[in-house]
Amino acid sequence: MTIPCHTSLKSLGSLFLIASLHLPLFSQTYSGNQEDIDQILENIQKFSSYVMNSDAEKIADAYTTDGKIFPDNRDIMEGREALVRYWTSPEGYQTTYHKITPSEISIEGETAYDYGYYEGKSKNPEGQESSWSGKYVIVWKKLDNDWKIYLDMWNRRASK
Repeated sequence: MTIPCHTSLKSLGSLFLIASLHLPLFSQTYSGNQEDIDQILENIQKFSSYVMNSDAEKIADAYTTDGKIFPDNRDIMEGREALVRYWTSPEGYQTTYHKITPSEISIEGETAYDYGYYEGKSKNPEGQESSWSGKYVIVWKKLDNDWKIYLDMWNRRASK
């Protein structure tokens, strides 16, 4: 038995239409020197690994010495000591998954910004896991050929 060609093309056309409707949800716009973009993307991945390893010292090192964070529903925090304190996980809590997905990265000289979405999962001391997600904006500064976070602002999205 032969399947008419128009049936396969119709299915393929439907699949293409569905995929193209979802494409804007995943679009990314990067502008600037490709080496700098690659380094920022690498630093974003390292940041997530530091969070999952509960390494507050390395997380704080990802920021400039005058870096500032703007946590959801809290005052602005700055200075290495404050950053280490903020990123130190409470006893028994662990971030088991952390991912940052930039929607846009734009580099202008020695300054850059990126914004997008983050998501993660945490376990409490009783082993219960919770998922969370939100949006963020980061301003980067290039210091000694490395991109460091200068300003870091985020807030959670309401659960779906």
